[in-house]
Amino acid sequence: MVRGKTVIEKIENKTSRQVTFSKRKSGLFKKGKELGILCDAQVGIFIFSNTGRLYEYSNSGMKPLIERYQAVKDGQKLLSASAEAKFWQAESARLEQQLRNLQENHRQLLGQHLSGLSFEDLKCLQNQLETSLYNIRLTKDKFIGDEIQELNTNESLMLQENIELHRKLNIVRQENTELQNKVHILDYKHSA
Repeated sequence: MVRGKTVIEKIENKTSRQVTFSKRKSGLFKKGKELGILCDAQVGIFIFSNTGRLYEYSNSGMKPLIERYQAVKDGQKLLSASAEAKFWQAESARLEQQLRNLQENHRQLLGQHLSGLSFEDLKCLQNQLETSLYNIRLTKDKFIGDEIQELNTNESLMLQENIELHRKLNIVRQENTELQNKVHILDYKHSA
């Protein structure tokens, strides 16, 4: 007969929960004992029930096992701190070397400290500078092109504005001429 898979969730029925706790606790202690015997391992198990009662199993005494656990745990902390310190020292050294390399590269790009470079290094540096100069010129040309385009757009807008102002000026002149003509006609009628 094959048992179905047990769903792991809290058992709501208190009696069933207590029976399951007792059986599983005994099974866990049995497995701890078997592991200790078969593998020559030191095993210690603590269980606190939901009522707060302590159950424990140890194949070699709980106190020495706890002391050993504490010593190993403290040693791991020290080892961990030591390993972390070594990591950060190595990282610091790597970053310092990277900074020195960047500073030296920067000086070489400025034309300083070139005496120790080989012909190939100088040629590589020259290629880097030519590429940089080419990229700078491209960026500058794009900037100038954008400026020219903006100025052309502004010029076009100003020309249209100028045409509109001339049109308005012509309308005002025409209205002024018409008003002067009316004034002359009224003057002529009054004098006549």
